[in-house]
Amino acid sequence: MKKVAIIGASGYVGAELAGLLAQHSKVSIEHLVISENSTSNGKNFADLHARWQGVIDVPLLTFSTQWFETFGSQLDAVFFATPHEFSAQWASKFVEKGVKVFDLSGGFRLKSLDDYPTYYGFDHQYPSAVSDAQYGLAEWHPEAIAKAKLVAVPGCYPTASLLAIKPLMTNQLVDENQLIVINGISGVSGAGRNANLATSFNEVSLKPYNILAHRHQPEISQEAGAQVIFNPHLAPFKRGLLATVTLSLKNGVNKSDVTQAFENAYQDQPIVRIKQSWPQIDHVAHTPFADVYFEVDEEKQVAVVSCAIDNLLKGAAAQAVQCFNLSYGWSSTEYLVPNTVSLSNIGSLS
Repeated sequence: MKKVAIIGASGYVGAELAGLLAQHSKVSIEHLVISENSTSNGKNFADLHARWQGVIDVPLLTFSTQWFETFGSQLDAVFFATPHEFSAQWASKFVEKGVKVFDLSGGFRLKSLDDYPTYYGFDHQYPSAVSDAQYGLAEWHPEAIAKAKLVAVPGCYPTASLLAIKPLMTNQLVDENQLIVINGISGVSGAGRNANLATSFNEVSLKPYNILAHRHQPEISQEAGAQVIFNPHLAPFKRGLLATVTLSLKNGVNKSDVTQAFENAYQDQPIVRIKQSWPQIDHVAHTPFADVYFEVDEEKQVAVVSCAIDNLLKGAAAQAVQCFNLSYGWSSTEYLVPNTVSLSNIGSLS
């Protein structure tokens, strides 16, 4: 059994993570931790997330230096679902104690230290940790994730965008002289659990935001190996995310080339499902799956790829569990994807 703690367990992502790990037979959740100034101090986890009543009825502990010194070295792994600056400050301290870190914030996603003040609002004080951190796009970096002590779990928009882009980039099918344009739409849970009028369900209409300035733009460009234009939109639904990517293809690239690239990339990746029609958020909400579909205009040499995910699961908690599984030599889908039901199995139940 691997002993783990979740820091930031009161939020939406922390709750999803706790729910997934509670069902993982190789995991013991030792501590669910919140910040010392949290309004959830003194409460139980199930008081905040009632669907886990009777399953995760445990007290929320307050993070402190004393907690870290007392319990930190007793853990095998820690998950950060915290503000970016907090994980940037504390992650390397856990690594020094021999604890694996899976950071779901943006504290280690960007390799350029100069980008942190611009996109995350703080100066990063741990350059060696940034250098050592492994980007945790599970389908694309399994070997490196398995060896890493610190994994930077990707953002939700980058996850959907990169799953759409990377098969074409790695097969050198994209015209590198043209920009890649991404239009993303996310539900309001992506803004977090704290009350905010701008993200209140009753106030939100479909609208673009942070155009040409969103913090996920440099992350996507970095991991795609190409400059992108990222246009995020907020929509009035609770959870789910859809990214639609438009790319210019090199001369002579046809739909068969694109199809082969996606099949080669994901044929052994059960979480990524290649669809026969445009994906829908309702088909992935509350699941760890990523649904992908594409069309190619050979005359215009353009490909359009859409990817739908649950922003709290494949876009955060489920991907963190994938990385955790890989780090211990297990299948990335361990305790995430149920066994496939076949006709023979159904017949045996009758």
